[in-house]
Amino acid sequence: MNAPAAPSRPEGSAARRLVRPLAALAAVALPAGFVALVDPNTPGHYPVCPFLRATGWWCPGCGGLRCVHALVRGDVPTSVHDNLLVAVLAFGLPALWAAWTVRAVRGRPGGGGRRLTGRQAGVLVLAVLLFAVVRNLPVGAGLAPPLE
Repeated sequence: MNAPAAPSRPEGSAARRLVRPLAALAAVALPAGFVALVDPNTPGHYPVCPFLRATGWWCPGCGGLRCVHALVRGDVPTSVHDNLLVAVLAFGLPALWAAWTVRAVRGRPGGGGRRLTGRQAGVLVLAVLLFAVVRNLPVGAGLAPPLE
């Protein structure tokens, strides 16, 4: 007679499973901390966007550093004005990171989070492109960051 199989246990300790989520947190928090300390609104601290320099058009990321600078200082209205897309991501990504961390602690498979389907990735790319186009049109002037 065979003994009942032991319930499967997640590989490694909870601390070991937290390495990746904590590394991802550090990879975001350290640059955000730098941007909090070194004001992107002061000319000369950061390079000009090469896309903006070459075309004169705002790319989807233009104003992103100023947005992060405002966010880490708690100035949400300014962050939204500087780059709405980055502000939306800054509020959405912590929820995804928290879900990833909880899954890692619980030892659930797919600790890296859920994968985007092809359709979701397409919608995301389309949204970024649409944001880039609209912020360069007169109707979307409010989406463009302030001139330096």
